[in-house]
Formats: sequence, C-alpha cells, structure tokens
Amino acid sequence: MFIQQEPVVVEIFRQPEISPDISIDVVIGMFSLVGVMLLIAALGGLVAGAIFVGIRRYRDASSPPTDTEDRHLRI
Repeated sequence: MFIQQEPVVVEIFRQPEISPDISIDVVIGMFSLVGVMLLIAALGGLVAGAIFVGIRRYRDASSPPTDTEDRHLRI
C-alpha cells in the first residue's frame, strides 16, 4: 500500500556577489573625459579656422585687385 519514493535532493548554491552600482566617481570620470575631448575639438577647430583665414588673407594681399570690393573677404 505504501508507495516508495526516492528522496528529493536539493542543491543549494551560494548566491553570486551583488555587483555594485555605478558610483559617482565613474560618472564624474566620464564627464571629465567628454569635457577634455570637447576642449581638444574646440582648439582644433580654432586652429584650423585660423589657418584658413590666414591663407585667405595671404592670397588677398598677394594678388592684385582685379575684382570689385564686394567679393573680397574683409576680416
């Protein structure tokens, strides 16, 4: 009458360590890196713009005036 059952075996594993959330140090580090990249890009743009304006002024100064006044770049 009795039904023989095998015992239920349950394996218990250790819970994995809880990973920490992103700390404020990581966020500040990300923003500072982006700030440095923006500063480098701004300085590079200013240098490139200064080179282009200098080339344009040099060309205007070295060429004889053949066009009308409204076509020259007056910077």
